[in-house]
Amino acid sequence: MELVSILAFLSAMAWLVVIGVIALVVVRAVRARAGAKSLASGGLWIGLAILAAVLISTLAAGLVFIQPSERGVVISATQGGIRNEALQPGLHWVVPFAENVIPYTIARQTYTMSVVPEESDVFRDDAVEARTSDGQIVHVDASVIFAINPNEVVDVHIRWQNRYINGMVRPVVRGIIRDAVAQFGIEQVYSSHRLQLTNIIAEELQVRFQANGLELIDFVMRNIAFSAEYADSVEQKQIAEQLAQQAAFTVEQRRQEAEQARQVAQGLADAAVIRAEGEAQARLVQAEAEAEALRMLAEAIAQNPNILTLEYIQKLAPNVQVMLVPADNPFLLPLPSLNP
Repeated sequence: MELVSILAFLSAMAWLVVIGVIALVVVRAVRARAGAKSLASGGLWIGLAILAAVLISTLAAGLVFIQPSERGVVISATQGGIRNEALQPGLHWVVPFAENVIPYTIARQTYTMSVVPEESDVFRDDAVEARTSDGQIVHVDASVIFAINPNEVVDVHIRWQNRYINGMVRPVVRGIIRDAVAQFGIEQVYSSHRLQLTNIIAEELQVRFQANGLELIDFVMRNIAFSAEYADSVEQKQIAEQLAQQAAFTVEQRRQEAEQARQVAQGLADAAVIRAEGEAQARLVQAEAEAEALRMLAEAIAQNPNILTLEYIQKLAPNVQVMLVPADNPFLLPLPSLNP
């Protein structure tokens, strides 16, 4: 707060003024060879300056402003070493020179452990190396978002002081990640059980943080990396699976083509059978019709023999009007006999 800063500045300036007044009085006394009365007057000014500096310094030391995102832990020489309750946001008065206030932020903090130094809080490769249940090594990049519980700031100070990140957050998170990864196989870690792995870690962190005065806001599994050997084996496996899928696709395509050809052949065969049956049926109908016609013709001839002569004449060329026959043949061709 500006008021506290101003008081601290005035306190420093007051002591500078005291030093200046003392120096001025001494210099004047030496130059003027003043008597006791002059020295007493200078001592009065020195005393007033010191009194003013002490008052301002006392006021500056006693006033403390706590930001809205902070809580203040009061280290006291008069209350058993520490106050039981932390200071809330606002302006407070503490016993000058007997009590000291240590502010703790209750805002959300993020601690990141990453293989990329620029993204890691310790500015080096800080990924968590863990071993899966089947013996494979993985490197986990993770971020933990947390905050100090406002109601337990005093306890956090007593237990950890300002070492709660390196002393509690970092080792606890790394240990829980290793224990959780050890429950799953390598393929489960990077595929089917990744969400379950994240939930297990978050639940355990919630319990451990709460027991140490912190609140877990979120746990983020940023990335899971594998050893170079396993990454190569995974790549080879994926290539083999792709080739197998391609071969299976080719086989299925050939099977479909064969099935299509079989269906086409079956369709042609069925069509030929249907066509043959149709032709046979047509011939049967034609034969029956011819037989019926012959039967009817035979009945007609039996009833009227001249029909046969008519048929014989009609079979001759219809346009013939004159016929040349040999001289030794009769004029008319012999007609077929009707008698057997």
